[in-house]
Amino acid sequence: MNEKRYAMERLRAACVEKGPLCVGLDTDPSYLPPEVLRMHDSPAEAVLAYNRALVGATSPHAACFKVQIAYYEAMGRAGLSAYAETLAAARAAGVTVIADIKRGDIADTARAYARAHFTGDFEADIVTLNPYMGFDTLEPFVEYVESAGKGAFVLLRTSNPGMRDIEWLELADGTGATGAGATSAANGARPRVLDRVGDGIVSLMERFRVEGDDSCAPFGVVVGCTEESDAREIRDRYPGLFFLIPGYGAQGGAARVAATLLDRAGGTVNSSRAILTAWKKDPVLDIRMRSGELTLDDIVSAAERAAFAAKADLLGSKRLLGKDDARDV
Repeated sequence: MNEKRYAMERLRAACVEKGPLCVGLDTDPSYLPPEVLRMHDSPAEAVLAYNRALVGATSPHAACFKVQIAYYEAMGRAGLSAYAETLAAARAAGVTVIADIKRGDIADTARAYARAHFTGDFEADIVTLNPYMGFDTLEPFVEYVESAGKGAFVLLRTSNPGMRDIEWLELADGTGATGAGATSAANGARPRVLDRVGDGIVSLMERFRVEGDDSCAPFGVVVGCTEESDAREIRDRYPGLFFLIPGYGAQGGAARVAATLLDRAGGTVNSSRAILTAWKKDPVLDIRMRSGELTLDDIVSAAERAAFAAKADLLGSKRLLGKDDARDV
């Protein structure tokens, strides 16, 4: 790459050291029990208290934290303050923080978004971006990659059922990207819109590539693990791109699909709701739940147990995939 150590490379190193789990702090007040909400003056204060405790408890298991801004915007000014403080807590813990903002605008507006989320109160290490308005939406963020070592995950194949409405559409002329990063679709299949996006990101990364350096590219892609049919194809098509993998856990994505996507350059697998609301299904807390006596410590402990279990599940599936691949050789 070059002498600068990009946020994406630091994240990849953390995944190697701690495992691939990304803990999603997409914290809605409804995820907290009423007795915990009553302990605070506002829902935003309760969310912030939970987030701070979660960061401390789950840091040993988390390669990164992902904070979805929409949940905080929905709480108004107090929510945005909680968002800023959550980002600060995660970064103070020395853990990479991803701001899940999915911005995708152009020109001065995109520059303002980049400034807002790579500096100041809302500063994060990595952001999520939506490229479907065109690749010029990415350029203002590239400037911060070059100057400050920041990073971005660009939407490729998302985890929602509606991704087939646009992302899976075949290109009428059968062409993908052009230039150094272009690749051909597997088995001669007609390229899809998502293939054009992925090839474009590979081309963009050429400007950061240094011969003989296998560091992680500062831009990665979002690939959901809810769709198994093309997981291997996408992973093999983009062997050098690091993946942010949503959909695992509450959205139904299987660990075996995530393990496939973790191959090659690797990735980080997000789990949000399954960890945040683990207290609801934790048998250890059954009596306290039924009696309305849950505390913040109780629900944080449940989240920590869920994070540990998710990490073990993902690592186990990755090991099994490695054994299967070895048998196929």
